[in-house]
Amino acid sequence: MILDIITPEKTLFSSDNATSVVCPGIDGSFQIMNNHSALISALKKGTIIVSNGTDSDLKFEISSGLFECNKNRVNILVEE
Repeated sequence: MILDIITPEKTLFSSDNATSVVCPGIDGSFQIMNNHSALISALKKGTIIVSNGTDSDLKFEISSGLFECNKNRVNILVEE
């Protein structure tokens, strides 16, 4: 899936081969994988974990944000 994690100042991460993303939703953490159905969610303080098929996951600490998934494209707008 295509994934972009963006702050108001810069792009934190961009990839066209992410395999899964775990996010701190306001009602609890959730994970999405390739070809997930459309989803929009508010995010709370926590860690976004990105997997791209390698041995190590990437982690991003956020204070809040918005998550959107549609047609295998994920946009995450965050405050650090």
